[in-house]
Amino acid sequence: MARVAMTASRLLSLVLLLQNRGRMTARQLATELEVSVRTVYRDVDALSAAGVPVYGEPGHAGGFSLVEGYRTRLTGLHEAEADALALAGLPGPASELGLGADLAAAQLKLDAALPPALRERAARVRERFHLDTSRWYREAEQVPRLAAVAEAVWNRRTLRVLYRRWAEPQEVERELCPLGVVLKAGVWYVVAQSPGRTGSEVRGAAVRTYRVSQILRLTDTGGAPFERPTGFDLAAYWRGWVAGFDEHRFRGRAVLRLSGQAWRRFPEQVDTVVLDAAETHAEQPDAQGRVRTVIPIESVEHATGEVLRLGPGIEVLEPPELRNAVADAARALLRLHEARTGPDESGVADPV
Repeated sequence: MARVAMTASRLLSLVLLLQNRGRMTARQLATELEVSVRTVYRDVDALSAAGVPVYGEPGHAGGFSLVEGYRTRLTGLHEAEADALALAGLPGPASELGLGADLAAAQLKLDAALPPALRERAARVRERFHLDTSRWYREAEQVPRLAAVAEAVWNRRTLRVLYRRWAEPQEVERELCPLGVVLKAGVWYVVAQSPGRTGSEVRGAAVRTYRVSQILRLTDTGGAPFERPTGFDLAAYWRGWVAGFDEHRFRGRAVLRLSGQAWRRFPEQVDTVVLDAAETHAEQPDAQGRVRTVIPIESVEHATGEVLRLGPGIEVLEPPELRNAVADAARALLRLHEARTGPDESGVADPV
């Protein structure tokens, strides 16, 4: 039955390709449909036998076409294509979820269903707008188990995973009832109930967030589908989790004084939580154009590196521990860069 459905879907996709693009060669159709040229010829014969007016023209400029004026009305979406359509602006994530081919098929059906004016407009949108969810200066994470996690979410299957975390022991086994997946700044997370673990309680079981790339191994427990909590709102949970994460991440505060140039560059160099706090607490510039403000910090150690990264236009006023740590680090950097033993034979300075 699945094989018949797959063939029928491919035949419809072939018709829609010809309807939307006009004449196409067997090689072009094979590439689009990800099948062999021989399969394309068999599909064309099957369509002709079914009464679809598709014909071929030989020669270098030939190919397959539909009779002029013919349009199919078989544009209904099946379930997987409807799922993919929700990610129509995200071809990369759709592929990672295993929905790349379904997304392409859904877009073909959508184009065929639109009147000419709207179809042309949709084509212009795809030509002129592109959404890239990955972060700068960082390669995309490898998530080979994402498709399996997403399938478990959809089918309410319990997973047993080997998970790598920061705390010791780093590799732990967990049993997860996955409730949803989230893409945040190019990173995939799975939100799951974990019996026996602490966390946000939903109907007696803790809900926690796991980074999909840190799942080292997973297996389906083979049991009956778990009962999904009634009324669980993934988006609401995620908003609360992010807010709680920021609240626990920032455990202190620092008072800074920034030069005018450093203040203008500040929004480009910090995340939104720090920027919101800085703008909220910012005082009027003094006579030298300097701005005094307050920001949240994770720890003195972490904030030391962040302040140094932001450059010399930022002065720490409080707390004293952070001011001293920044001064000590700056003095160490000065000694490191002033100390030279002379170049070696290659012309490169000896390591200090």
